[in-house]
Order: sequence, then structure tokens, then C-alpha cells
Amino acid sequence: MKQLLIATTNKGKLREIEAILTGLPLELVSLRELAAIDEPDETGATFAENARLKALYYADATGLETVADDSGLEIDALGGAPGVHSARWHGTDYNVKFRKIREALAAQGLDSSSARFVCHATIAHPGRITFETEQTVEGLIAPAPAGDKGFGYDPIFLYPPLGVTLAQIERDEKAVVSHRGKAFKAVRAYLAAAR
Repeated sequence: MKQLLIATTNKGKLREIEAILTGLPLELVSLRELAAIDEPDETGATFAENARLKALYYADATGLETVADDSGLEIDALGGAPGVHSARWHGTDYNVKFRKIREALAAQGLDSSSARFVCHATIAHPGRITFETEQTVEGLIAPAPAGDKGFGYDPIFLYPPLGVTLAQIERDEKAVVSHRGKAFKAVRAYLAAAR
């Protein structure tokens, strides 16, 4: 059976991606199952550039068909920040990140803003990209973090059609509406058709 490397070290992302891709005629492999590979520097200015960089880097390093994504939160009132810097913006403690968002909004006299999650997913073989997709989910910054089912910025991202944050909905329901869920459903459709 052919292998597909899911190129992420983020456990939350890995769980979501594996749940969507399970059942394909592929053996899903994670980075933790391979010999240690240094992470590439994410130097891209866009989600697409970073996803391509990671997919090609890991495909070349392992010889495996590889899927990688870059995703993050864009807050309109903050000029699109944290954007491509979402994972590293103000460190790794999400309580600190949430506080910094509140402070930045308050400095503008705001308690919320329109926002979106963006996910760009890329599939690569060594030396070449074979598939890409970019998906978004629109929402608002919640007045306070809520929910414990998600990870990252999910507790402060209010999804208006359901009136709850992404951290308050079950994984299967989140996969239907979220940026990553939509992107990896497109990945799944491509992989299924290509087999």
C-alpha cells in the first residue's frame, strides 16, 4: 500500500487530518513515525508559499508523497494579523495570544472584529507539486474564549451560523465547516480520484 506523509508536528492538526483521510487506500504516516527530520524555516509571505515549501521539503527529504498545510487566523481589525505568523505570534501560550488580541482590539475601542481562518493544503511528490487547495471559514472574534473541543485559536473564533466557537462543536461537525476540514475534504477527493 502506498504511503502518504502528513507533514505536521501539531497533534491537534494531525488528529483532524487523519480523521478526514482515514479509509483511503493509503497508509497514513506521521512525522513522529520517521527518523527525526529538521523542520524547514517557514519563510513564505503567504499560507500558500509556506504549504508548498513544507510539502516539497518533506517529500524530498523522505521520498514519500506528502501533504502539508499552512493555516492561521486573520483578524480584519488587526490588518490581517496574526496571519501567516499565527503559530509563533506572541509565543506559544494561547492564553497570552488571546490577551494580546483583546488588548489590540481594545486599543481601537473594539471588543470584536470580523475574522477568518485560512488553510492552504499542498500535496507533493519529490520535486513537484501535484495538488493545492485553499479554504476559509468566516467568523468573529468571540467576547471571551469558550469551549474545550478545539485547539489553537478555536476558543476565540465565533462561527455565527451556529452561534458558538469552533472549540464548542464536535470534531465531525467542525470538519464540515472549518477551513482545515474543507481543505482536507478536497485533498481526500483528489487522492481518491487519483488512486
